[in-house]
Amino acid sequence: MDKKTLEFVTYLISKLSQFLNMPQNEVFRRLYKSGILYGYIVPSYDVLHTFGSRYLMEDITDYMREEGVL
Repeated sequence: MDKKTLEFVTYLISKLSQFLNMPQNEVFRRLYKSGILYGYIVPSYDVLHTFGSRYLMEDITDYMREEGVL
């Protein structure tokens, strides 16, 4: 993972933590264990980082629900 992608993942986990009212380590754990982190977020960085914060929160949480993570 390059530096820009790592910074984006860190930002995304922080924002999801606030959005879901959940500790950051729990958000990371759920994304990692479900495969969403390395199966969706990291490979889709080039597209995802162009979206606004609100859209990202909705997109990722919808995906988490589909995968049974939320």
